[in-house]
Amino acid sequence: MSRLAVTGAGGFIGAHLTRALLAEGHAVVAIDNYIRGQASRLAGAKGAIERVTLDVRDREALVEALRGVECVFHLAAVNGTENFYTQPQLVLDVGVRGALAVTEACIEAGVPDLVVASSAEVYQTPRVVPTNEDIEMVIPDSLNPRYSYGGSKLISELIAFNYGRDKLRKIQVFRPHNVYGPDMGWKHVVPQLIEKIVAAGDGGTITLQGDGSETRAFCYVSDVVDGIVRMWRDGESMNVYHIGSMEEVAIRDLARITAEALGTRVDLVAGPAAAGATPRRCPDIGKMRAIGYAPSVSLVQGIERTVAWYRENPAPTDSNPLL
Repeated sequence: MSRLAVTGAGGFIGAHLTRALLAEGHAVVAIDNYIRGQASRLAGAKGAIERVTLDVRDREALVEALRGVECVFHLAAVNGTENFYTQPQLVLDVGVRGALAVTEACIEAGVPDLVVASSAEVYQTPRVVPTNEDIEMVIPDSLNPRYSYGGSKLISELIAFNYGRDKLRKIQVFRPHNVYGPDMGWKHVVPQLIEKIVAAGDGGTITLQGDGSETRAFCYVSDVVDGIVRMWRDGESMNVYHIGSMEEVAIRDLARITAEALGTRVDLVAGPAAAGATPRRCPDIGKMRAIGYAPSVSLVQGIERTVAWYRENPAPTDSNPLL
């Protein structure tokens, strides 16, 4: 088994990935500064875990932490759509300077493999749906703070491929699509729907962003983690992979599925749409399927599991504003 590192290990996907790697018998260096991540997500993690608290923008500290590591899974970022609008400077700072520091640290520390988490936000509103990895990356409006995240991820891809091109054994980028599941924080569509529906009560009314016709293809976190590990093992270097599901759903239908999982009924009312929102998004995962990837958790199953967790873990009144 290998010694591996995960940046953003206290984040939603990062914690699930860390636990999965530990379960396979790997030693894992779990890196986070817990500004947005939560140490509780790794509480009780079993296996050879080394917890390192550092800022992912600190190249020198990263070099020391990464010596003897075979692969770095770079997931550290300030995620959450609400944060893109309210904290764009922080989103960009962590995204861009973090990618640069991690890539340079891998080169200096002699880490052979680098896997970088990107996002479907790099192409915003795609001209083809389902969308494959060859679609052009677009930032349509530099004045809109929403694109702080997509912009940082686009730059992260360029940094990884071009700084490490002749210096690392394997460089891969994955673009996860609408990952959800238990303990994902509160600034994402699924937990926000849960919170609204619970607050409205049976027969109540909730207001959507827009008219609810926007579509997404949500993918349960365990399927995404399986895809990341499979890509690292069996995927090609200098390549981009879409990881997600092709089970596309309108947001209004997602709200109804969520309400059913909560055992209630709500009326849906159209509200103002977020500036720059994308009307339709669904990945083409043919490239991942070619290396054996197949999502196994249906949307209904995943929402039921997610709802069960959030019912038992209501939002704390003093929660981190970035969560």
